[in-house]
Amino acid sequence: MNERQRAHFKSILLNWKAELMEEVDRTVTHMKDEAANFPDPADRATQEEEFSLELRTRDRERKLIKKIDGTIDRIDADDYGFCDACGVEIGIKRLEARPTADLCIDCKTLDEIKEKQEHG
Repeated sequence: MNERQRAHFKSILLNWKAELMEEVDRTVTHMKDEAANFPDPADRATQEEEFSLELRTRDRERKLIKKIDGTIDRIDADDYGFCDACGVEIGIKRLEARPTADLCIDCKTLDEIKEKQEHG
């Protein structure tokens, strides 16, 4: 992978991270603004469920942000674009589809098959 391609993927990852961070800020603001002590238990339960869903989504995004940071570190270390399992190049099309991919399509397919067999 050449320098221009690494810069391209780093830009994609930084933009993606910025979007996720904006979502975090929006969630915090939304939860502060919308937090109310409804007298009706059903209204209170609805709001708590909504907040719970938002927090679960933010938790998944937090994990994704960590993965994005790790991928950016790999780009900086010139170790980006190679499969962690077998060492072959992952491929530009796969990286375009999933910039944080750390397994080539063959290894990822095998990984998913193993997971399906273990967890049914």
